[in-house]
Amino acid sequence: MSIIIHQSISIYLIKIGAITNSSVLQIGSTGSIQAQSDIYNTGGYTEPVQVAEAEAATETTEAPPLVPLAP
Repeated sequence: MSIIIHQSISIYLIKIGAITNSSVLQIGSTGSIQAQSDIYNTGGYTEPVQVAEAEAATETTEAPPLVPLAP
């Protein structure tokens, strides 16, 4: 069985807030998605970072007041 798909996609503006290691951005159709992982040393680092233990939060913060939206 053979399926032929014809598409025309026009993107005038696309805003992507964040792309993480497990994100998939797909525009159009695809037969398969293959995993790809790229790691770049954009800072030019030559040694591993020193890891410090996380500190527990001691202060509790109150939720900010809710602002009603205009009708």
